[in-house]
Amino acid sequence: MFTFSLSEVRAVIARGQSDAAANGGFRDPHLGRAPAREEKPGLWLVGDQGVYILSNGKLAEGVRALVCYALECDPQTNPDWFHYKRHHYGGDDGVDFLDGENLLSLLDAHPGATHLRIEMTETNISLVPVRLQSRI
Repeated sequence: MFTFSLSEVRAVIARGQSDAAANGGFRDPHLGRAPAREEKPGLWLVGDQGVYILSNGKLAEGVRALVCYALECDPQTNPDWFHYKRHHYGGDDGVDFLDGENLLSLLDAHPGATHLRIEMTETNISLVPVRLQSRI
């Protein structure tokens, strides 16, 4: 399970929309593995040096994408990120596409949510908006 701050997820989505508007659309959501599919807005869930999301909005030359790390798998804040990633994502690097329109509809349907939980199995990815209590 991976948990992402909804304010950060929404920031990544907004940045992707502005990148796409300024730079000619969206990058192939399936990274060339399914060329018949049209380019559409969304997020990539990436597992490599941690687990994070980024938009597929086209970027200007030399510009880096805005990323949002999972709370459990951020190399800058969790010294055990590698073990967590290996257990919940797998040992290999990978990328999964999350459809932007479906994600925004899900988030809009849960206005009280503060975080997005992503749960993965070998065959499925589940997206669950949740409200986490703040820690004092």
